[in-house]
Order: sequence, then structure tokens, then C-alpha cells
Amino acid sequence: MERFEPGGQRSAPPVLMLHGADGLGLNGQYRAGAREIAASGFQVHLVHYLDRTGERRASFSTLFQNFVPWMETVRDALAWIGDTAETAAGSIGLVGISLGAALGLAVSGTSSRIGALVSFYGPLPQGAVAPDARLPPTLVLHGNMDPVVPVANAYAIESLLRQRHVPHEIRIYPGEGHGFRGQAQADATRRALAFLRRHLVPEAPPLPAPDRDR
Repeated sequence: MERFEPGGQRSAPPVLMLHGADGLGLNGQYRAGAREIAASGFQVHLVHYLDRTGERRASFSTLFQNFVPWMETVRDALAWIGDTAETAAGSIGLVGISLGAALGLAVSGTSSRIGALVSFYGPLPQGAVAPDARLPPTLVLHGNMDPVVPVANAYAIESLLRQRHVPHEIRIYPGEGHGFRGQAQADATRRALAFLRRHLVPEAPPLPAPDRDR
């Protein structure tokens, strides 16, 4: 893991961040995102889960067989954070991007440590969420023109959360693909930070609320 500390704060809620299938080799946006979250008052842990299977990028031919080892890696990271920071149940945030969002959703159903999940254009991992799994409050962010993970996945996640009476929010960005740009990116960042603060720092002054339109 790489850890990104908030400046000038002794205690900050931990957030686990899971990158996408492209890995950390060439995409500097993951570390930039981790720094931005940390600057907003969180201790961010960026997990190198692909190391578990010896990859720099996720291979789609072995994705399904590697999904479980990656989940184990994320659970190991959660346990390490929980033990070192002595965090209470439901006090760790999880931010997943694409494949990382699928891992986050799957792991969230197996851990009571997670208090908030933010899913950036992630797929619904079929069969990875147990019927009796208790999911944390979840924010779903997706583009309606995503050619990699079709927006139907976002609505399927929303349906799952609604069926299980999980507090959730969803924002679908018109014209956006697999990744956000410009105003959509800025809005998604504001929503994610506000969501994390609301569920991990309940006594903190809230950030300005984004528009509620879909």
C-alpha cells in the first residue's frame, strides 16, 4: 500500500482506495485522486492489489479466477488498517474505480469495518455479493455513455441496494464515458468527499451539498 496523509491532522478517518484494471504503472490519476482525498481530511491507503497475482495490469482472460485473491488482498489491507489504527466498526471508507469498485462492493459485503463505499463506474460483480451480505451506505457514480462498463451496471447496483434497504445515492452523468472530465469530474469529486464526510465524520461540518438531480 501507499499511504497519503492529511496535512496538519493528528487523527483522520482512513479510506482505502482501489485502482482500476489498468493498474498504477502509467496512470497517475489514481495517486492524484488519493492526494485530493487526503487533502480533504482523510488518511488514504492506495492498495496495490495486482501484486497478489504478479500483474501490472489486470488480464481479462484471468480476471474471474484472480478476483478472489484480489478480494483477499483488500481484506488483508482492511485488517491491517483496523489493527494499526484501532478503528471502530464501520469507520473505514472505501473508494473503488472500475474493477476496484467491483472489488469494493464484493468486499463490503464481507466486512463490518467499512462505513461508506464510493463506486466510480464499477461493474456489479456477479455472484460475489452474498444474498445475506450487509452492505454499507453506497454512492454510485457512472457515465451513461460508458463503453467499458455499461451504465446498466449502475442501475443494477442501485436495484440491489434498494432491495436490501441500503442507504445510497446515484449520479449518472450524461455524455460521460469510462472516466469523467471537466465539470462531471469536479462534481463527482465533490459528491464523493461529501459522502465520505457524512458517513465517516458525522460531527464534522458538511461540505456544500451537490445538486440532487440525476
